[in-house]
Amino acid sequence: MAEVDIAPNFGAELKDGFKNANAWVGGGIQWLDDIQAFYRERAVIEKDYSAKLATLAKKYFDKKLKKSSSLSVGDTPTVTPGSLESASMTTWTVQLSTLESRAAEHERFSQQLVSGLSEPLKNLAARYEDLRKQHEAYAAKLEKERDSSYGDLKKTKGKYDSVCQEVENKRKKIESSFDHGKTKAQGAYVQQQADMRNTKNTYLITINVTNKQKERYYYEYVPELLDALQALSEARTATLNNIWSAASTIETQTLDRSLQLMSHLSSEIPRNNPVLDSMMFVRHNALQQWQPPADFFFEPSPVWLDDNSMASDPQSRTFLMNILSKSKSSLGALRKECEAKRREVDGAKRVRQAIREGKDKRDEVEVVRSLFVHSESLHEAERRRVTAEVEVETITAVMGDISVGMRAHRFENKTFKIPTNCDLCSDRIWGLSAKGLSCMDCGYTCHLKCELKVPADCPGELDKDARKAAKAQRQVEAQNMAATPAGPEMATNGNGNGTTSHRDSLPSLQRSDTIGSMNTLSSGYAASAHRSVSGATVTSPVETKPAPISKGHRVMAPPPAAYKSAADNDDASSNEQKGKMLYAYTANGDGDGEISVAEGIDFAVVEPDGIYLALSLSTFTFH
Repeated sequence: MAEVDIAPNFGAELKDGFKNANAWVGGGIQWLDDIQAFYRERAVIEKDYSAKLATLAKKYFDKKLKKSSSLSVGDTPTVTPGSLESASMTTWTVQLSTLESRAAEHERFSQQLVSGLSEPLKNLAARYEDLRKQHEAYAAKLEKERDSSYGDLKKTKGKYDSVCQEVENKRKKIESSFDHGKTKAQGAYVQQQADMRNTKNTYLITINVTNKQKERYYYEYVPELLDALQALSEARTATLNNIWSAASTIETQTLDRSLQLMSHLSSEIPRNNPVLDSMMFVRHNALQQWQPPADFFFEPSPVWLDDNSMASDPQSRTFLMNILSKSKSSLGALRKECEAKRREVDGAKRVRQAIREGKDKRDEVEVVRSLFVHSESLHEAERRRVTAEVEVETITAVMGDISVGMRAHRFENKTFKIPTNCDLCSDRIWGLSAKGLSCMDCGYTCHLKCELKVPADCPGELDKDARKAAKAQRQVEAQNMAATPAGPEMATNGNGNGTTSHRDSLPSLQRSDTIGSMNTLSSGYAASAHRSVSGATVTSPVETKPAPISKGHRVMAPPPAAYKSAADNDDASSNEQKGKMLYAYTANGDGDGEISVAEGIDFAVVEPDGIYLALSLSTFTFH
């Protein structure tokens, strides 16, 4: 076998040239069909001896002439090969020349041509073509992943722009809203600003992740795939050499008269080093001035933020802290997974090399198939690891390791069977199945979308009473935060830099005392109105006329306890709500402090609760 001074490397020299290399390898595999067809036809012609052998040789000389350039340097070489042929094509030429010198053949030789050469070539071509298609599909997957990353970045940018636009809309809505709706509009504006900063941080992280994945795509994934194609092509050539050697041996044993010619052919075939074809293809297809695509960068929104610094206000800090904690906690397992899969890949490569050196008798096609599966699995793990590492690096580079000392909640997915409010935003957890998250230690409940916004201040495991008290306190804080008017408006960016708006000079907004009002599922509920739900009638002890509400602005009434005054507490005994159970109620364990009550039992409402009172309307009659 011919010696090669410098072994070519597709991944290092062809860069982003997978399509060209794939077409070249595919042509080589399809060429196996020509060879096995050649042996089949030769088996028939051998029966007619030498007269037809010359015709057959000429036929395949013509075929070779048409495909010589394509099989040697590909369909679109960057350098014209001239009259040069690849080592495989040269060896093929020697074999055809030997055939022209053949004058006679035997029936046994004809049978051996079919059973010993044609069928193995057919099977070999099918197996290598299957492997090549897997490489092609994997390349398409990589390209799709790359385009998906680009698309995700574009979507994130669009979401960021839309959120910025929504902030501007919220700001304008404050100016155009009436006094009774301005507090709500300001609360929505503050919340929208927080969402805008979180979206911006997500956009910045996505930029870094996309750039990292792009870099790995062009410097690792595609080169590795090109190297795999090179190995596949060289394995095909090496196997083809074995088949040609077998054909040469058969002819030597069968045709004593052509022993000298066949000996010459046998000496020529081993010279066809699989690396020689690859070297010639590389030298005629190497890209001279290839440049990778430029990195992505932050593009400011045309209507809001205009810098590439990450937001660092308390809400954004909490958001980033939760992302950092999740990414850091997963890095260890991801790195171990990558190391384990890399060892599997290295082991498969060592087995393949041993097969190439003749030290291992296993099927190289199956080994290459296993190597491909392990490599794809390693790629998936590496993508997850790189994403987590870039997230950690991006956040710590700006904020430092803000996860130190955090007391993260141990959230678990939970389906709430009773109406439950989010402890962060105070909104109801809606849905047919009402799915959310609940801390296994302190009972903190929140939407799935609010998970990353929850402060990492878990007090640890609490008993039933402590959980109930903590939840009540969190609900009051959440409602107060939602009703708190926005501070001075920031006109420039989300980092606390800017000027105050003229809205600072506007009069503060206050809600009139609506004691006796009920916090139900609907907003704007007046306590003086009579409502019948499933046979239950509720009458407020204080008859007050509800204030008119504009149709365009919906007001959420806080729980009654929020508006009780000292005088109201003095008259608590006179205004106490009482009732009698119309139906028996059995506790099902869905809520803390839930009890079973028998039919006909008199009761007094000691502490109204908007959630549980609403559930009890079908059971109690108040008077």
